[in-house]
Order: sequence, then C-alpha cells, then structure tokens
Amino acid sequence: MNRKESLIDLLIHDLTGPLSIASTSINNLINKQDKYGPVTARQRTTLNMALRNINKASTFLNEIIEVYRSEEGLFRKDFCSIRDILRDAFIEAMELVYPDVTEKLSGEESYDKFVQFLEDNGVAIDITGKYSRSSFCHDKIKIQQILRNLITNALKYRRKKMAITVSGDTELVIAIENDGSGMPREKQDVIFNRFSHLKENEDNNMKGLGFGLSCVKTIIETMNGNITVSSSEGGGTRFTIQIPSL
Repeated sequence: MNRKESLIDLLIHDLTGPLSIASTSINNLINKQDKYGPVTARQRTTLNMALRNINKASTFLNEIIEVYRSEEGLFRKDFCSIRDILRDAFIEAMELVYPDVTEKLSGEESYDKFVQFLEDNGVAIDITGKYSRSSFCHDKIKIQQILRNLITNALKYRRKKMAITVSGDTELVIAIENDGSGMPREKQDVIFNRFSHLKENEDNNMKGLGFGLSCVKTIIETMNGNITVSSSEGGGTRFTIQIPSL
C-alpha cells in the first residue's frame, strides 16, 4: 500500500465515526423530545436539513469505500430484483436533487403507483427482457450506487424529461437519458475522468467535481461491464451500461 492509499484509508476511518455520531445525535433531538426537550417547527426544519447533508456526506464516503472494494475484487453475490434496486436508487437520487418530494415518493408502497408518480414528474421507466421477471445475480449495493449516480445526473441536467430502459437476457443493459442541453465531443472524452468539472448548461448553477461518474466507470469495469455515453449539443445525453451476471 502506498502513502496515498494509506492516507485515504485513514481519512475514511476518521470520517465514518463522526458522521455516525452526528447523525445519531440529530435523530435523537428530532425523535426523542421527551428526553431532550421539545423542538420547534423552525428547529425541526434546520435539523432535517443538517441530517440530509450528513446523509449526503455518508453516501459520498460509502461510494469511495465501494470503489476500493471493487478495485480489490470484493463483490457480494446477491440475487436481486432490478425493480427494487431501481426504486431504492431513485429515492436516494430524489433525496439529493428534490428532497421536498422524497417523503411522498418513498411512501408509495405499490410499484405501479411509484412508476406513476415518476411519470407525473417527467420520468419514464420501461423494463423488459429476462430481468423484468427474474432476479439478477451481482453485488446489489454496487448496482444501486451506479444507478443512483446516473439517475442523479439525469435529474440535474434534464430540461423536463428523463427515461430509463432496462433490457437484456444475458447481460443486464440499462440506458438512462435526459433531454438536457447535451455536451460537445471534447467534453464526452473527459466526462469519466476523476474530478473533472462538467457544466452542460451555462445557465445551470449545479456544479460537481465529476467524481461520481469516475466511481461509476471504475466499479462497472471491475464488474467486467461497460459504460458508454452518447450526446450532442442541444440533443440530450444518454448513458448505457452493460453488466454481466456473476
């Protein structure tokens, strides 16, 4: 292990504890008012905002951990429903982009109502092929991380709509596209570079380090899969992933 890897391992270790303590403390203030005292509506709003940001930091930290697990060839063998993974990934992505509607979305127990809620908000889902009926065998956490990142990007950069199609009878094939402003060829060439900054729309204030897409590419490649991007200026963006079953 080199010095850089040791430093990252230490950083992960030192951040996990404080984030967990902060999350537990805030949850106690919100949910155990008989012990810690009453919380006003304004205080609850502030605490919930702090908790959401702690969860975002924890998600980012977990993504780093999963990248390192992937690079070490560590995979869980799960038989999982693609519909369930897609649902969980969407809820996590909506929490990051549209936190105000997440509670309503997560409360939809019926899958059909869940899909209808998304359609009402400009999101189309189409699942066909073998994995619309059968479980897919691979690391559930990693697949969910991949989808969360790609869904988050699509939600951020769409104008009004996005679509997800799931297919495949051997490999799992998922395409995620948005109707955003798209990107020129030179940006497509660097989009998966770690910490690259990509701003598809000059009028869009959302900025990012590009770390998420780098993580996605690394994980998919260690799963012996593939990811491609297709885009044109003014024509939206489409990411397609292919992952073989374990």
